[in-house]
Amino acid sequence: MNIGIVGSGKIVNTCLEAISNIKNIMCTAICVREKSYYKDFELSKKFNIKNIYTNYDEMLNDSNINFIYIGIINNLHYEYTKKALENNKNVICEKPFTNNDDELKNLTILAKSKKLFLFEAITTLYSPNFIYLKKNIDKIGPIKIIQCNYSQYSSRYDSYLNKIVLPAFNPELNGGALYDINVYNIHIINNLFGMPNSVQYNANLGFNGIDTSGVLTIIYDNFIAISIGAKDSSSPSFITIQGEKGYLKIDGPPNECKSIKGLIDNNLISYNYNEYENRMVYEFIAFYNIFITKDYNKCYNYLEHSINVMNILTTASKQINLFNK
Repeated sequence: MNIGIVGSGKIVNTCLEAISNIKNIMCTAICVREKSYYKDFELSKKFNIKNIYTNYDEMLNDSNINFIYIGIINNLHYEYTKKALENNKNVICEKPFTNNDDELKNLTILAKSKKLFLFEAITTLYSPNFIYLKKNIDKIGPIKIIQCNYSQYSSRYDSYLNKIVLPAFNPELNGGALYDINVYNIHIINNLFGMPNSVQYNANLGFNGIDTSGVLTIIYDNFIAISIGAKDSSSPSFITIQGEKGYLKIDGPPNECKSIKGLIDNNLISYNYNEYENRMVYEFIAFYNIFITKDYNKCYNYLEHSINVMNILTTASKQINLFNK
């Protein structure tokens, strides 16, 4: 599995470190803007990457690449993914997958028509700790309340307070708390319980209309989930799922799922089945196994899940006119 990476930000470095832990996966090329070439060159030396591109079309013509990993600014995900699929490349795209659910539906149709793999890089879903939680969720009885909080004071928020708008707080680039961090909470809830009856998003809006923090209320038939995402303040991050017979809790940021605690059968439990420090290793192992076994059905099932999440994000963003489109 030969990967060409687009981007050179922090997430790309984490991705390259993850790939370096996995046999049979290689990054053979990286593509960045010309002004980022020096950073790209440093990454290529560190991770022994053969080719550096500053032109995306040239990278897509590289016959040695069978997967494109897209780790660039949010609002460009759709455009770059579509172009890769049109050039017969399989794609792994960072979250949020697209700008809205219609775009993701279009990409899914395109991928299926060309019999290509298309994955969203959501680390938690492939974590052994999350898999354990999912297998044991029935043990806590009928679900009553879910509490999610992913709050992290952004390193870019001080600039924002001084009216310097970086991509993380730019509505034109699909920044903000909902799409950037609350998306992880939503993925977990949706993966466990499917589509809700309704959602309602209430947010703290900055001077340019971006949601610096917000609370998403997710309504199911017999329980309610409260999902908090904040980039303007800090709090312990967690997800707690409460049932009539106990509870299960993800301790720490939902994108890492570092440990599971809970109460099952009146016994307190604490587990950590994750072996790798790098949170992205497990998803790339999963993508490789699906690719090598040509398990298109499994890939497309994950895609349907991503479409559902994107539908929730789209609905919530429209409720506060987040992106004005």
